[in-house]
Amino acid sequence: MEDVEKPRKIVFVTVGTTCFDALVKAMDTEVVKEELVRRGYTHLLIQMGRGSYIPAKSEEGNGSLAVDYFTFSSSIADHLKSASLVISHAGSGSIFETLRLGKPLIVVVNEDLMDNHQSELAEELADRKHLYCARPQTLNQTIADMNLESLVPYHPGDATPVAKLINRFLGFPDD
Repeated sequence: MEDVEKPRKIVFVTVGTTCFDALVKAMDTEVVKEELVRRGYTHLLIQMGRGSYIPAKSEEGNGSLAVDYFTFSSSIADHLKSASLVISHAGSGSIFETLRLGKPLIVVVNEDLMDNHQSELAEELADRKHLYCARPQTLNQTIADMNLESLVPYHPGDATPVAKLINRFLGFPDD
């Protein structure tokens, strides 16, 4: 019988430019990695930013998850495009870039931030069924319970009317 290569299903995790060790630690737990394997994922790639926690690297094999990490990249677009699932910090840039690509997304709120306005955006988009919202301590349960088919595609709004109103207010001519 011929060896059939299993298709790669990549989970890409991004923490942005800050430190979010709680998310990296949550991803590095056996319970989370086992749940990802149970859901059919084969690779876990973690962009860990300025964090000090170093996750364990591993090779794929015997039903285990291949795990790799890096600190920064000039562009995460290629990583987002190749991902089957994105797990991200709650920064609006990462959220909207992922949603525009039509990728399933779990946003993990960093509760260590002083002014946690990011949680409001993540929770609102979760209420609209565009993504799942979690905390580091609830991430495993969110992965276990998620139904990616129930997510609603995100369609950016048309900002033209608002831009015209602002231009008119500032005294610029209408185009």
